Amino acid sequence: MIHKILPPKQISRMLLCLMSLVCYHTALIAQNHDPADSPASGSTLRVTHILGFEGISNNATGDLAIQGDALRFQKSEGSSAQIAIGSIQDVILGEENKQVGGLKMTLVRSATPYGGGRVIGLFSHKKYDTLTLEYLDPNGGFHGAIFQLNKGRGQVLRSELEAVRAHVAAKHSGDQE
Repeated sequence: MIHKILPPKQISRMLLCLMSLVCYHTALIAQNHDPADSPASGSTLRVTHILGFEGISNNATGDLAIQGDALRFQKSEGSSAQIAIGSIQDVILGEENKQVGGLKMTLVRSATPYGGGRVIGLFSHKKYDTLTLEYLDPNGGFHGAIFQLNKGRGQVLRSELEAVRAHVAAKHSGDQE
């Protein structure tokens, strides 16, 4: 069998095509295609409960909605928790980045030649909003709960809480614009 050595120009073109394909694929992986995560204003939001609500496990996924005079988190598996809108003392917004793609993406990034893994890293992150609620329980105890929402949904929920007269302090230095 005879092996043919390719000229450097042809190798460059092949690498450019490969990099374009990998970047395109990475961008597709990073996109969110779940329509349940992008509801219209005033409806239920799909969120992850990071911590804070009693009786709800950490990192539980579920729906967060304003129902009457309460903010209710309903876990996908059935259990729920709620707090009275009037007991909310403050709503704080934040932002978080997470790498998507898992082990496969890490391997692709490390195997990409000529520093191409850095380029892939630009497309393999997803931004999330974090929403922290400070509230009082029925006995007057001070508590907090943290939720992770899709980018842009934190401000929507904060505005909805303000509309139903939840106590929301002035913008904090960490709040998004």
